[in-house]
Amino acid sequence: MKGAAYVGHGRLDVISVDVAPPGPGELQIAVAYCGLCGTDLHIAHGDMDTRVRTPLVFGHETSGTVAAVGAGVEGWAVGDPLTVMPLVWDGACAACLAGHQHICQNLVFVGIDSPGGLQQRWNVPASLAVRLPAGLDLRTAALVEPVAVAVHDVRRSELQVGDHAVVLGGGPIGVLIAGIARDAGAHVLVAEVDAARRSRITELGFPVADPAATDMAAEVERWTGGAGADVVFEVSGASAAVRSATALARVRGTIVVVAIHSAPREIDLQRVFWRELRLLGARVYQRSDFDRAVDLLQQGRIPVDALITHVVPLEQTASAMDDLAAGRAMKILVDVAGSEAS
Repeated sequence: MKGAAYVGHGRLDVISVDVAPPGPGELQIAVAYCGLCGTDLHIAHGDMDTRVRTPLVFGHETSGTVAAVGAGVEGWAVGDPLTVMPLVWDGACAACLAGHQHICQNLVFVGIDSPGGLQQRWNVPASLAVRLPAGLDLRTAALVEPVAVAVHDVRRSELQVGDHAVVLGGGPIGVLIAGIARDAGAHVLVAEVDAARRSRITELGFPVADPAATDMAAEVERWTGGAGADVVFEVSGASAAVRSATALARVRGTIVVVAIHSAPREIDLQRVFWRELRLLGARVYQRSDFDRAVDLLQQGRIPVDALITHVVPLEQTASAMDDLAAGRAMKILVDVAGSEAS
């Protein structure tokens, strides 16, 4: 079997993967699709070399079917459709004991700290498997993980019906946050510098602004009648967006940090103090977020066709990552099942 792997020094390659039968408590997955995301870009660019072991078969936005069932696993049969919630926690640290297993202090993120889904057969603990409805297309189901991220982000914000929410960054997660916030009854404005993404976001019915050419504080003040945004989601990862976020939030508004920032950022703490702002982090998801994501996709409430701009075979993973890094795509899926068998 084959897999797409990060082999070190900023290089990706297609490698041969040995496939063992699933062990006790495991399921073997015939992977159908695997989405590529910003975290994968960090891996491919060598930004996580101190964390990952090479060669690493990466990828964590997956869908597929059960290919084999390990000893002791109940409730699953060959052919069942599923996705994977790629988090393994220890259950013993302070975070886990407080009920925050998803941000375990010793968290193993599958696809980063252990092999991921960019392989034709993949053994995972059955406890990570999330059942999919029979009628949900596996191409669509590959978006469950990023939708769960957005569900968690919006839930963390405590967004209310009628709130004004600003999303800084119109990439896949930003667009998903915008969609879920709108579905929850909020008014949503998206800020995005890339013209192609702005066009796509406009087609989805969201007001959009170019923060490089617009006074965002003045725009948000106009949009909210002078009050400011109830919630600001920082999804871009840009230092300029972090600096601007505090200027956009209303008195006692909320700023949710979604993006991964590889370096410390400046933030206007005087504004945080003056307006009694709330600054929150939002990392990954809980099982309830995954279940909600499956429901939203099953109900057709996520604009899947507008988000998935490329579907490529496993052999084109490296070029797909180049397209993603260059902003030539919104969401790229790798058709793992349709790739040539080895």
